[in-house]
Amino acid sequence: MAQKQHDKTPTGRRATSGGREGPADVHERGRRRGPDPAEQDEDAWNFPFEAELHAIAPGLHDAQNAWLSQIDSLRAPDRKTHELIRMVCTVIMRNRPGVVRHARLAAEVGATWEEIAGSIFLTEPAFGLLPVVEALPWARRGFERGSTDMKEAKKARKPA
Repeated sequence: MAQKQHDKTPTGRRATSGGREGPADVHERGRRRGPDPAEQDEDAWNFPFEAELHAIAPGLHDAQNAWLSQIDSLRAPDRKTHELIRMVCTVIMRNRPGVVRHARLAAEVGATWEEIAGSIFLTEPAFGLLPVVEALPWARRGFERGSTDMKEAKKARKPA
């Protein structure tokens, strides 16, 4: 059975290509289905909802990935500002995994903790203090992961 190929976009989001073939991938009504989300390992998709979305609507999932990869291709604002803006949007939505993800990505492209925390605090006048204080620990977690990843990447690039 051919497996879908996953290529990472610049933000680490997986863009999908290829197709699935074979009787195990077809429902009794003849519709294609994706993998059982319970059988997927955690690294198969970037977001928890992707396996289920792909199982139900693979064309929609592929189109969404293509659309998001085009957003990632914008030349302005710069990558760090791009991730800070997306992180702030997830703070406003109270999307904790999104806060972790975009804080990590911002750190990976050089954002400091002060820039991350300051961006979050800018949401307070319009959205209140509660989203800020709820987001800070999640942003710290993402920042620490991104900082560690960045340091490890630098070590790996240095000649021995």
